Formats: sequence, structure tokens, C-alpha cells
Amino acid sequence: MRAEGGLRKAATAGTIAALLLLGGCFAPRDPGFGLGDGPPARPLDAAGIPDAVPRAEPRSKSGNPPFYEVRGRRYYVMNDAAGYRESGIASWYGTKFHGRRTSSGEPYDMYAMTAAHKTLPLPSYVRVTHRGNGRSVVVRVNDRGPFIGDRVIDLSYAAAVRLGMHNEGTAAVDVEIITPRQALATSDHTQVAGGAGSSPEPSWLQVGAFSSEENAARLQARLVESGIDGVVLSPQEHPRQRVYRVRIGPLTAIDEIERTLERVRGLGIRDAHLSTD
Repeated sequence: MRAEGGLRKAATAGTIAALLLLGGCFAPRDPGFGLGDGPPARPLDAAGIPDAVPRAEPRSKSGNPPFYEVRGRRYYVMNDAAGYRESGIASWYGTKFHGRRTSSGEPYDMYAMTAAHKTLPLPSYVRVTHRGNGRSVVVRVNDRGPFIGDRVIDLSYAAAVRLGMHNEGTAAVDVEIITPRQALATSDHTQVAGGAGSSPEPSWLQVGAFSSEENAARLQARLVESGIDGVVLSPQEHPRQRVYRVRIGPLTAIDEIERTLERVRGLGIRDAHLSTD
């Protein structure tokens, strides 16, 4: 990206992960460290990349120390992000960090809708709105940064393209936390249409995805035995392999979605999320 003075952020993907593993003991690198980052060789058409879908997730074990230090400044990780809103400068990071480990322990994917933030719990979901053009995206925060000036969030390359800020490098944005319940109530697929709480497009609750059809069938049987209706097993072709998805639906009302999600979580299944395909 084209950051001010050609600098990139002081600690991201690999460096901040190392910082957290060292328990907050971190020696920042030379100010010229950021040279060499940027977009991929072939421009990305991000129109088909959907927003991150907020879902309930456990806090990352590696990404949420009580505090950490970068360049002599201490940052305190939030215990609860409820009500978080902030305005400031967003930047983005790309090829230099693609595939490197993030603070949450996951590999950084510049083509996914993710972001880095200094103090939000990992993971969190936020809506980022470009104050110049009004575009907005929902991203999953799974990394730490940015640590240059007053920047408030560092976006993935894909998110920057969606916002239309990838050429400029930085943009003024508004950032607000999005909870799974807020996402259900405000998404395009769960707006009121013809009746309170109804959905103009049926939604599906994806409960699991497996490379093994046998494992998928086992989960399907478990859900059916628990008295949950509408459980289907649907294969989906991917470039490298076929994936077997276990889904519940179609669901057409917010309260129906929430009741089903609560029942699924009661079975110890925590990574269920909405899909419309």
C-alpha cells in the first residue's frame, strides 16, 4: 500500500504474533520495515467477495493478553466491545504479510474480509464505512495493528478494494462493532418485508462443513435425533475437493433463526453461521 512516507505498520501478522507469544516483550524494527508491501500482481475484482458474517466465537487464546507493548506504548485489550464506535484513519496490508500468522494464530489472507485492530477482542466483527464515498463492509478482526500515527484499523486488501481505498492507501472511516444478533436484525436478508421479523430471502444456518460425507452424515443424524427439523446435507464443489455442508432451513424469520441457533449451541456446536446460498 502507499502509506505516508512509504512506511508500513510497526507490528502485524508475524511480528505481533511473536510479540504476544513473548508475553509483551517486543523490540520494534527499523522504521523502513514496511517497504515492499502492496497489492497482488493481478488486480482483484472484489465484487463477489461477501462481507464477513458475524457469529459467536470463543476468544482467541493467543490474541487476547490483558495488555501488550509496541514501541514503548502499552495497549489494553478490551474485555467487552459492546457499543464500540470509533472514527479515524484506515490503512490496509497485502502481499508482504499474505500467509503469515496473525495475532489470533490464523494465517493472514489478503483476499478475505478481515482486519487488524489494536484493542478489540479477537475475533470481533465490525462495520467499516468510508466517510468519503459512503461504502461499507463488515470484516472479521483477527489481528493486531496498525501502529502508525492515529490509524484506527488495518484492513485486508480485499476489504480495501471493496471500500474503494486501495489506490489511495488510507481513508477516513467510521468503525462500529457488529454482534451476531445485530447482523440478523440489520442484514439485507432479515429486513422486515410483509410482516415483522420476516425475511424476503430464505436463510440457511450452516452447522458444519466436512471433506468426509460420513462425518457430515453423522452430524446430520445427531441434529435430527435432537428434534431439529429441516436438517439437510448438501455437497458443494470447490476447486480442490468436494465439501459436504450440513445446514438447517430454509429459515424465514429472525425469531426462528435465533431459536434454532440457540438449540444448536445447546448441543455444543459453536461455529454455526447464516448463509443464503
